[in-house]
Amino acid sequence: MPATADLEQLLRGASLRVTRPRIAVLGAVHDHPHADTASIIGHVRRDLRDVSQQAVYDVLQALTDAQLVRRIQPPGSVARYESRVGDNHHHVVCRSCGAIADVECAVGHAPCLVASDDHGFVIDEAEVVFRGLCPDCRSETTP
Repeated sequence: MPATADLEQLLRGASLRVTRPRIAVLGAVHDHPHADTASIIGHVRRDLRDVSQQAVYDVLQALTDAQLVRRIQPPGSVARYESRVGDNHHHVVCRSCGAIADVECAVGHAPCLVASDDHGFVIDEAEVVFRGLCPDCRSETTP
């Protein structure tokens, strides 16, 4: 996890007030990439026992709006949060256990990443979700 001073600097740099819940939530997202809200609440409550669920939801929204965290929601999954922002990376999701890992942006000839008709939009991101079995689940299904 980044040092508290680094988290405070990130918040200030995004013109957000530095509060204990914001530091705790931002730290939890940095420590647990792709965690869902319930998991983040659990991690935050280890340090701030009486933080409300609503406070964590509000902080996640503020951090997402400030682009300090990224909210992802792979098909069939609840919303998850990561601290890796500012790039156009993708994700691979295990069909069995739901594990998620980062995948660098697709390179080379990738026609699905170029819209055939942008409908006048200025496109700045393409989302790709790769699906398969993670190594642990794959080893459970093979003799």
